[in-house]
Amino acid sequence: MKERILAFLEKDARISHSDIATMLGITEKEVSDIVAECEADGTIMSYRTVIDWNKTGKTDVTALIELKTIPQRDKGFDSVAERICHFPEVKSVALMSGGFDLAITVECANMRDVAFFVAEKLATIEGVTATATHFELQKYKENGVVYCTEKTDKRGNSW
Repeated sequence: MKERILAFLEKDARISHSDIATMLGITEKEVSDIVAECEADGTIMSYRTVIDWNKTGKTDVTALIELKTIPQRDKGFDSVAERICHFPEVKSVALMSGGFDLAITVECANMRDVAFFVAEKLATIEGVTATATHFELQKYKENGVVYCTEKTDKRGNSW
């Protein structure tokens, strides 16, 4: 039952406990108790809103940085990842399989700030052997939410 409640909340954090209870055929108190337990034990870590920042005029630059590093004895990649997590520009850090070790998403005011972040903060970390930076050009979907990409031609037809 807990997983189903969490799935509802992950899709829409504003859904009421009453609505969840109705859909699952349980009491609102049961839903509230499970949610409170999940908040207390850290299963629910945060509630988020997906915002289309392009509609607000915000012009920050988002980049995905691939990072290769040498794992440290008894710590693996954790110590490098933990250090990177503390930089305020960093939005996410994930250990990856394949051609690089860590995937880092950063948000900066402009491309120059991203370049500075890579050169001055990431590349100087002990054990980092390579980086590759990819700039986000257009966002189509985030956290399961599809951004409006409908186009209209000169005649008003959508596709």
